[in-house]
Amino acid sequence: MEWLNYHHLLYFWTVVREGGLAPAAQKLRLSHQTVSEQIHALEAALGEQLLRKQGRRLVPTEVGQIAYRYADEIFSLGGELLDTIRGRPTGRPLRLVVGIADVVPKLIALRLLLPARQLSQPVRLICREAKPDRLLAELALHTLDVVLSDAPVGNNVSVRAFNHLLGESSVTLLAAPNLASSYRGEFPRSLDGAPFLLPGENTSLRRSLEQWFRALEIHPRIVGEFDDSALLNSFGQEGAGVFAAPTIIADELARQYRVKTIGVADTLRERFYAITVDRRLKHPAVIAISESAKHELAGAS
Repeated sequence: MEWLNYHHLLYFWTVVREGGLAPAAQKLRLSHQTVSEQIHALEAALGEQLLRKQGRRLVPTEVGQIAYRYADEIFSLGGELLDTIRGRPTGRPLRLVVGIADVVPKLIALRLLLPARQLSQPVRLICREAKPDRLLAELALHTLDVVLSDAPVGNNVSVRAFNHLLGESSVTLLAAPNLASSYRGEFPRSLDGAPFLLPGENTSLRRSLEQWFRALEIHPRIVGEFDDSALLNSFGQEGAGVFAAPTIIADELARQYRVKTIGVADTLRERFYAITVDRRLKHPAVIAISESAKHELAGAS
């Protein structure tokens, strides 16, 4: 059976935390050369390069990021073991690293993540927002526990990941009060020729809206396209045009941006997914998110 030298792992972990060999050596009270040699020994044992230079700093490689995450858990557990044996309360929070696709509205992300904060065990929540493809790459490296997205992982994606449908919501059309009153009658036919604010091309909502318009032979006048949903909502607040949002957050948007509902597109569905590398959800916080979302989103369908 192969054994890992945890002293070597500790030196590597310290270098990453301190950002270089010199500060790590000072913290460990060892020579610069000793720390360097021990890390080379760890790399030789693992058969992988763990660190690379980035300017004047040493940063972990992709494999190094995986090793660092495991090391972080190992030494945190070691500290908890000492505290437990010595009779001290640990208060160690459960760590949840979430990747949020930039196309997911912030209010939706908030709603989905809140149940993780309501567990009996404290949760340290770490949120990272980026394009879905970048988040999936990080998920494959195990630097994320879960990715929240508005679309499932497609068959053309090389990352081995599993889609867990959290639920779906119908779509509500909103606008500033004066504009809303003008287009509320005979909805949705009233939207023909209406000024409209569309979400970015990379969103599932954009694709769904365009299909809905074609099916109903509605031709709104597109006056703006926005990748940022908050900016789109702000333009809607100023009366620039009609905009769409998942029904689950429509009431909150109406209060926050002082807009009014024009109508609900019941045939439109916005779906939200938790994407993980596991076929079955294992992380307690992710399970809490999934169970709560299925209940809450069921009421918005």
